[in-house]
Amino acid sequence: MNTTNSQDSSASLPPAPEPSFRPPGARASAGGNLRWLICGLLLFSTTINSLDKFVIGYLKDYFCSADGFGWSNSHFSYITISFTISWSVATLLAGVVIDKIGSRLGLGIAVAIWSTFEILNSFAGRHVVMHMITRSLLGVGEAGAFPGALKTVAEWFPKKERAFATGIFNTGASIGAMTAALFVPWCLIHYGPALGWRLSLVYTGGIGFVWLIFWFLLGGVPAKLRGNRLSEAEYAYIHQDDAGGAPSEKAAETPRGVSWFKLLTYRQTWAYSVGKFMTDGIWWFYLFWLPDYLHKQFHMTTEQVRWPTFIAWSAAIVGSLLGGRIPMFLMNKGWPLYKARTTSMLLFAALPMSAFFVQYFANVERFGDNALVYVIALICFALAAHQMWSANLYTTPSDMFPKKAVASVSGIGIAAGGLGGATIQWLVGLLTDYFEGHGDTHTAYTIMFVVAALAYLTAWVIFKVLVPRWKPVTDL
Repeated sequence: MNTTNSQDSSASLPPAPEPSFRPPGARASAGGNLRWLICGLLLFSTTINSLDKFVIGYLKDYFCSADGFGWSNSHFSYITISFTISWSVATLLAGVVIDKIGSRLGLGIAVAIWSTFEILNSFAGRHVVMHMITRSLLGVGEAGAFPGALKTVAEWFPKKERAFATGIFNTGASIGAMTAALFVPWCLIHYGPALGWRLSLVYTGGIGFVWLIFWFLLGGVPAKLRGNRLSEAEYAYIHQDDAGGAPSEKAAETPRGVSWFKLLTYRQTWAYSVGKFMTDGIWWFYLFWLPDYLHKQFHMTTEQVRWPTFIAWSAAIVGSLLGGRIPMFLMNKGWPLYKARTTSMLLFAALPMSAFFVQYFANVERFGDNALVYVIALICFALAAHQMWSANLYTTPSDMFPKKAVASVSGIGIAAGGLGGATIQWLVGLLTDYFEGHGDTHTAYTIMFVVAALAYLTAWVIFKVLVPRWKPVTDL
């Protein structure tokens, strides 16, 4: 398995120095802010992507009730697993396709696909198989979201700003969750659950088509906007990390893909992918099962669960922004890129240990009404920590791979994260059905919160074992 460039290259060239960054007073002039407008569009696409995923979690109570579809926990898990597996497999192809056709067209196609099937999901009725099919096809479209966004960030931002830019668009995952927490229960209450579940899917799916208008009007690669809406100064600032100056127009405008079979020979790919496999499933756990946990642990109604989940996902936004700021602060202080990145990730990997204490403080007999407050506070901490971790892990492919391979490497890692998510969905459904069948609604979630607490530190250790030092890939 390769660790960097080929042996012939390494024999003739000295190893590339790990980049360090100027102190704040010596920064190059950015010369404009068009890249932040692009980042704003990515933020909204991620918000819509997350919202369309999150809807299903708030429909579980109706789907699994006697007044609704009468599904079991396992039935519901089949729906989420179907989505996650199709999303994982499609992500492998999405990264390669986006590297070939470009981020602007690739992300636009992805949004159109997932928005269409979000709407079509409203016609699935009570049939589990129909929900599995439509959510699977939704997953195919959603697979292009993060590879497209990460490739766009690699195209539009210098390395020192990428974690912060990634953190900004990654807040969309939390904003989408917050929106779902308020909007979906409102739909169920306002229209009644029999109609509300359908309309929640139609409304959220329709938003994606509005976003497409702005994306195709305002988006593009820097080379095509250079001298028009993109100033020469900002163009040079964006490409400050490129050896020998900014890339040629032809190279910047012509997308070139890289075989992911080739990419699998690099330790850097595996480090990123294992990190995603170990930790993305935890996000999926909170994503689909937090409302169910609050229903069962605290006997909350659909209306009551709105604000606790809204608050929890609000904390995740703070994590997204801080996760990008901390390594950028260290880099501007002169820390080498890899040291700043992995040191920050170690801190962020330790913070989710708060999940260890969730079930202890969930004891209403011991803590009374404060039990819910303590639990939400601990979950807020865990979600914020996940987003801090995620913002930096997402950035490691662009730290270690050339731009033409970023979407493909991201796709491989995100697919691995999806498989981890499918494993978690299967495990939660199995545990909840088993223990509830024995009259125990506590133990299943106790096990899951322990898993959530340990996943990040385990992932960080594996990452460091695979890539102990900064080793950029230069032979693609």
